Amino acid sequence: MTATAAHAPWEAGPYAAALRSGRGPLFLRRADGWLLPLEVERWCAEADTADLSALRRCEGSVLDVGCGPGRLVAALKARGGNALGIDISPEAVRRTVRSGGPALRRSFFEPLPREGTWGSVLLLDGNVGIGGDPRALLARTHEVLAPHGVLLAETAPGDVDERTRVHVVDDSAQNTSRPTAYGEPFSWARVGTAALLRYALPYGWRAEGQWASGGRTFVALRRA
Repeated sequence: MTATAAHAPWEAGPYAAALRSGRGPLFLRRADGWLLPLEVERWCAEADTADLSALRRCEGSVLDVGCGPGRLVAALKARGGNALGIDISPEAVRRTVRSGGPALRRSFFEPLPREGTWGSVLLLDGNVGIGGDPRALLARTHEVLAPHGVLLAETAPGDVDERTRVHVVDDSAQNTSRPTAYGEPFSWARVGTAALLRYALPYGWRAEGQWASGGRTFVALRRA
């Protein structure tokens, strides 16, 4: 599949419409019909207590990967931080800029500004699943971070370690066996804290902390 085809579900269709309206419901759907809700309303609101529990641990300049509508970048800028959001969705980038935060339309796996100098990388809101390959995502994060930089990741609750193919679908997924989908299926991962540590520690990452807030779970990893 081409990069353009892989990006298509996030560039237009139900995802872009949900960001424009600030409302779901929206899901990732596996071939067997299982649905993972995407929390559009929370993403389009201001940073909440759980978000702030991660943002307080940021160090230096911050790269928010898959920034969505930009609440984390906006919160960091409001606190006087140096932050940049990246996203492959044009609508996400537009909303981030409107919220007062800088953002680029860019894949995490494409060349990025200031590679090797970022103090912190954020992978929240399920973005640890990007690309469906946690090892590749950790390797890319290692390239982007400064020496001894910190990765702040939100993990799936429980002992989860899944790689699958999914579609983005809208609310019709609840009511029909043929939900509205956009673009080709793409690879995604769901990784709990234990699984992320299993991937990270043998490759030189050091666990800095694990915590839960607002029903969400997080881990901090230091680039050794």
